[in-house]
Amino acid sequence: MRLISAVTAAGSLSKIPFGVQIDLKDGWKTYWRSPGDAGFAPTIDTSGSVNVATAELAYPVPHRFELFGLQTFGYGKQVVYPLTVTPQHPGEPVSLKAKLRYLVCEQICIPYEHDLSLELPAGDAGVSSDAPLLSQYQSLVPDQGARARFAVTGLAVRGQQLEITLRSDGAPFENPDAVIEAPNGLFFDKPVVRVDVSRQTANLSLPFERQTDGPDPASTALTITAFDGTRALEQTLVPQLFSAGSDSEVAAAETAGEPGIVSMLLIALLGGLILNVMPCVLPVLLLKLSHVLEQVGAARRHMRLSFVASAGGIVAAFMGLAAILIAVKAAGHSIGWGIQFQQPLFLGTLALLCFVMAANIWGLFQIPIPAIAGALGNVVDHAEPRRPLLASFLTGILATILATPCSAPFVGTAVGFALSRGTVEIAAIFAALGIGLALPYLAIAAFPKLVAWLPRPGAWMRWLKRILGLSLAGTGLWLGFVLLQQTGAIATVRDTDGIAWKKFDAATVPDLVKSGKIVFVDVTAEWCITCKANKEFVLSQEPVVSALGGTVALKADWTRPDPAISAYLASFGRFGIPMNVIYGPSAPEGILLPELLSSDIVMKALEQAK
Repeated sequence: MRLISAVTAAGSLSKIPFGVQIDLKDGWKTYWRSPGDAGFAPTIDTSGSVNVATAELAYPVPHRFELFGLQTFGYGKQVVYPLTVTPQHPGEPVSLKAKLRYLVCEQICIPYEHDLSLELPAGDAGVSSDAPLLSQYQSLVPDQGARARFAVTGLAVRGQQLEITLRSDGAPFENPDAVIEAPNGLFFDKPVVRVDVSRQTANLSLPFERQTDGPDPASTALTITAFDGTRALEQTLVPQLFSAGSDSEVAAAETAGEPGIVSMLLIALLGGLILNVMPCVLPVLLLKLSHVLEQVGAARRHMRLSFVASAGGIVAAFMGLAAILIAVKAAGHSIGWGIQFQQPLFLGTLALLCFVMAANIWGLFQIPIPAIAGALGNVVDHAEPRRPLLASFLTGILATILATPCSAPFVGTAVGFALSRGTVEIAAIFAALGIGLALPYLAIAAFPKLVAWLPRPGAWMRWLKRILGLSLAGTGLWLGFVLLQQTGAIATVRDTDGIAWKKFDAATVPDLVKSGKIVFVDVTAEWCITCKANKEFVLSQEPVVSALGGTVALKADWTRPDPAISAYLASFGRFGIPMNVIYGPSAPEGILLPELLSSDIVMKALEQAK
């Protein structure tokens, strides 16, 4: 056993990568930080070192050993414990003195103590010959799931079992396992593992024993280390507060157990209904109502069929979107809600469609416009007298397309649940979202007398159409602006909210938290309407803006495709934005905020993170 370093000199590094290497003879093992039913974890004392402020030992993913019914966790043959050293004076030589206590076991166990030392001179921090070995084991230290490419998507206490659901976004599961670290009085056994046919979902049932004075596992923070071979994640979660999509609204549903498909279908239905009042979709709904007002006195059957056709267009569009996401996922690519807005061709086409519809509403179709725009306009509008049901059907499709850059309460929960599961769940959840968005259309189709509650047609209708045209033209301008930013034709607008935003890098968060900082992560995009609303009405307003001034604010811009951001989202079971996470000394794993923010929510989370 020996101390190793990834660099040949101290350089100007604020963090220096050291490691403790132990090579073991066949049959012998040493231990992880939580050894299990026997053994003890290694400890290191660097108090005799020179120019060492702190030294933190990390633990690669362990192996489960079983002997006479006892479960222990550790390493055989070889292990390198990464040791991150923070020098008191960066740039000066480092003399690392380490007293290591550890245990090795075979049929007998032997405790050892060793005094180790390693000198790093001043000078350029070149790469040492031990760097590849240290890097190999550093990559085996569990993170929140970004490297592992799988996430915890279900967590619940059922009777005397802790139920964990894992969903892979990468390689299929081979032999998934999990270790639970809990307060005294709670003990968790080896899981019973069930893997689905696609090997993308694994369900782990861990029996537990609760002593008389032990805490309630449903309301206790549990540190979960889940691993499959060399892939591993580590998260601290409270079962009754856990949410697959992480919206706070469904926390209550979790207390009764892991959310099932029926409860998620109801959540999707409600989320789709709420989408109708989001700024993306509302203009299309009002446009449809204005058409109805023009037809007051028309046959009730015609009105019903028109609204049913619009509802059919909405559901068909959602099913089409589900089919695309299923295909993209099967091809091994990252998926999410609204990812089509990362594609310039889609943005350009949708912006053009909005301009054509606005021009059509204003009666400006006689102006010279490209043939494609004219064709689109004729399909949507001039088909009205000849093919009214087709026009209504296309209106429903447009409503769905415009809904995707918006999020709403419960939508993230439902989409996160669906995209972390298989084909059937994706199709079912997206169908429920479509039906929810179509409910106002279906309500008028079922009860045409509701139209009588609306004002009678008159001159005000012309003004309403002009306003609706302005809203569609504004949507087109906004989409065109996003397109120009995405293609680099114009520079990204600088933030003027008074917050000192820095570029997001997930690797920097742990070190910032260890240094006592509060970290606020905002995953956003120029095409995300809900992100803009959160920023305008919450993050840029007092007292939140002043409170964020005392944090390290990291912005993850998902306007363009970014695999690192997609992996970060997936590590929290999220597949769409907005997503905001607050880290701090009391919340090193991060506090995931709901999609729609309020001042109270952010301030309470900041206080909790401290």
